[in-house]
Amino acid sequence: MSNYADLAQELISLLQLKQPPIAISLVDEIPAGIANYSGVAPAGCRFWQEAASAAFATSAVDHSLCSIGVHTHNLEPSPEQQADLMDALKVFADLGYVRTEDIPQIPVLKSRSRYVVYAPLAASALRPDIVLLFVSSNQMLILSEAVQQVENQNTPALGRPACAVVPQVVNSGRAALSLGCCGARAYLDNFADEIAIFALPGATLSVYVERLRVLASANHVLSRFHHLRRADILSGNRPSIERSLELFAVSQQ
Repeated sequence: MSNYADLAQELISLLQLKQPPIAISLVDEIPAGIANYSGVAPAGCRFWQEAASAAFATSAVDHSLCSIGVHTHNLEPSPEQQADLMDALKVFADLGYVRTEDIPQIPVLKSRSRYVVYAPLAASALRPDIVLLFVSSNQMLILSEAVQQVENQNTPALGRPACAVVPQVVNSGRAALSLGCCGARAYLDNFADEIAIFALPGATLSVYVERLRVLASANHVLSRFHHLRRADILSGNRPSIERSLELFAVSQQ
């Protein structure tokens, strides 16, 4: 039995998340107990919102209104979806939004799966290929520090399309930040201006959580220290770090 419920709760607690972590799994067979998606999604990213409360499986048919998501997820497109993709790319090119030379830079899943399963991480019956977090800038700060320590590199930040963060993480096996796109921010109710998407590889999720335990605590302590030092300096003092540490120690008693 997985410990995804524990990991989900830790992520929520350590980062003070307001939205639950979402698990995304790429599979060729739908596991028993997971229902097919029964709604109508205006875009593939909408599944991220709906997965906060239920597990479900999707196929290319469920992405019928989102040719961009079909493309980034390397799903088998229908002729209609392929036509939609070409029409969308033409509009994007006319606007200078996505130029011809930009298209090869948009991540696409290297392998093709028949289904994409979405679920709250806490209730995931599968090992996630990717875990999505809806985060604020302060939460991004702690996550980026953890990623730097785990991966020995800084987190890449992606723009349009928001769904490209999935192939970016799956293909590389490394975390990524998505600033979203104007489409995702229109289609998702929970994607406010101050929110971004942070995506972690599911296979090594526990390693990131281990570092987050340390860094969330360190940031909490250091934030209190810096606020105390700021107040001391604004009062007219010029304390050394040693003096500020002494004052901080006294304040904790």
